[in-house]
Order: sequence, then structure tokens, then C-alpha cells
Amino acid sequence: MNGVCAVLLAAGLGSRYREQAGAAQDKLLASCSGRDGSQRPVLEHAVRALHGSVERLLLVTRPDNTGVLTLARRLDLEVLTLASAGMGDSLAAAIRHSADSRGWLIALGDMPFIQPDTVALVVAALEHDSLVAPTFRGRRGHPVGFGNLHGLALAQLTGEHGARALLKERPLRELPVDDPGVLWDVDTPAGLVLAQQLAGGRLDVDPCAQSGRYKGARC
Repeated sequence: MNGVCAVLLAAGLGSRYREQAGAAQDKLLASCSGRDGSQRPVLEHAVRALHGSVERLLLVTRPDNTGVLTLARRLDLEVLTLASAGMGDSLAAAIRHSADSRGWLIALGDMPFIQPDTVALVVAALEHDSLVAPTFRGRRGHPVGFGNLHGLALAQLTGEHGARALLKERPLRELPVDDPGVLWDVDTPAGLVLAQQLAGGRLDVDPCAQSGRYKGARC
């Protein structure tokens, strides 16, 4: 196998979504029509895109996130729980938990429209490059691939800040892909509705033009 561990981040609070949909509504569990036409929770679409390209998949979430934990059990996922919702804390804990990996694929649980072929391209690129990210129309998105040599730096991340500084400081190979799903995330109920309207093979509109702001490359 390729020795790559996919780290799927699902520890965030999803505050903007809850503010509009209701405090009990978790965007990761919202029903979503994927690009293949199937109706599944947002998080499950993200999981399915990763399967088949990585040797290991590690879901990171909070211990009180019972809905996500229930879905993870149904999908038979390996789960790492930590109390913090900070992206830096999640990344660091996941890297330490999987320190023997050859590399990591950092993916976000609220991005249900990434194509499996895109995931495979990023994983394959890690054979020759230690830092890889897909781009759509010149904008960097997810998932982001990190080789093992970045493990120490990733394991030292803390708080809300993810690996964005590393992406700026270190040589990065960008992979142009015909997949706007690398930029689309679910932040609000209206955003989910819009994305679903453009999905199912019709997700060919620039998400930045639709949303008015760029949401990619948050890690």
C-alpha cells in the first residue's frame, strides 16, 4: 500500500451553519445530493471520496459530537477524539497518532463535492513531491498532501491555526484539476442548497463568483 493516511477534520463547531439552521443542526450530518446523485450526509460524501486512494483514514472529531461519532461507527471509521475544536490542535493530534505514515492527506469534513480522481492525483503526486495541493482556475483547494518530512512541523501546530503558514513557507506543487469541488465547502444552509443545485455533474460554476469569497485551502 502507499502508506498515506487521510486525516479528515470534523471537530469544528459549524457555528455559522447552526446560527442559520438551528443550534441542533450539524452541517456534517445534513442530507446532501452528491455529484454522483446519491443522497447522503455531507460527511459521508467526504469519506467516500477518500476511500480507495489511501491506506488509512483517520477521522478527527470532538468527544461530544455524538451525531458524527454515530455516523463514524456506521461507516466503520477509525476515530480520534479531542476536546478542542481548533484546526491546529486537530491536525497535530492526528499527525502524532499516525506518525508512522509515509505522508498525510488533509481533508475537510464539510467538503462533499471533491471527486475521487482528484484525491488519487494528490496521493500519487506525493510519490515525487512532499507538499501537494489541487487548484481549480488558479485557486488552491483541498485535499492537501504532506510528505513525512513535514510531520514534525504539523505535530507542533496548536489552537485555531492550521497548516496555512507551512503552505506559504515551503515549496508547494500545485496540481491543476477540472474539479471545482476542491473549493466548495458547506458553511451555511443556503450554501448547501446552492452547491447541490450545481452538483450532479453540473458543478461547473466558479464557487468564488457565487459565494463572493474564497473558501478553499483552510488547512
